[in-house]
Amino acid sequence: MSTFEVEGRKYEVDEDGFLQEPDRWTDDVAKDFAQSESIDSLTDGHWKVIHYIRNYYLQFGIAPMVRKVCKETGYKLSEIYQLFPSGPAKGACKLAGLPKPTGCV
Repeated sequence: MSTFEVEGRKYEVDEDGFLQEPDRWTDDVAKDFAQSESIDSLTDGHWKVIHYIRNYYLQFGIAPMVRKVCKETGYKLSEIYQLFPSGPAKGACKLAGLPKPTGCV
């Protein structure tokens, strides 16, 4: 297990940089992790996707499928990739504080 540190704040992460303590997640954690995904600042669009994925995970215990994320947020897949260049599984789920998804998201 590794540690990811931003301005003195430390987070336990797996080998791919995913938060290992999902209960520690806050909007500030998402802002810190955005730097690791080369996202300078989180827009309303980012937050819409992050909060949707986070709430879905808290309700169902898994990350939503990409198709569901697109349908529920109103974004096309290409727009999700514009927001999260590494994709919905790696980028969006990481910023939402989810464990690394095992399948598609």
